[in-house]
Amino acid sequence: MAVIDRMTPEGRKLMAELDKLKELAAYVGFQSGTPAKEREEESVVDSSVDLLDVALWNELGTATAPSRPFLRQSVDNNKDKISAFCQAQLKALLAGRTTAEEVLKKTAVFMKGLVQETIKDGNFPANAPSTVKKKGSDKPLIDTGHMRQSVTTIIDRKGRN
Repeated sequence: MAVIDRMTPEGRKLMAELDKLKELAAYVGFQSGTPAKEREEESVVDSSVDLLDVALWNELGTATAPSRPFLRQSVDNNKDKISAFCQAQLKALLAGRTTAEEVLKKTAVFMKGLVQETIKDGNFPANAPSTVKKKGSDKPLIDTGHMRQSVTTIIDRKGRN
């Protein structure tokens, strides 16, 4: 019995897109070199502190501030949403309605939205009274809105970031 060992053009296209998925990665977070913002009387100005450091200190906590893990909560609290989104993207890729790069771009934007939502609405330890007095709000992670607005996405080759 003869075995036919040929791939259709659609099959070759799908395999090429799957190979791209193996090579690419989507990154969501903060870029080094972006200054944090701070209040200076009635103004908001650039700080000498890097925003990446501020995000790290909030995510992990410091000796004087509790952890407010907005990145981890973005994933942990949305596992079902993330799974459904990824399954829909995979189905679209398998059906030939999208590309590997588009899947990663859409996934990164989706995750960026979850991070921003968690920064805004997450359940975190309250600010210290001194912090509330300084910024005029008791909302953790929100002061000028700069950190929430600065969440970035990058699609790149795996291992380059």
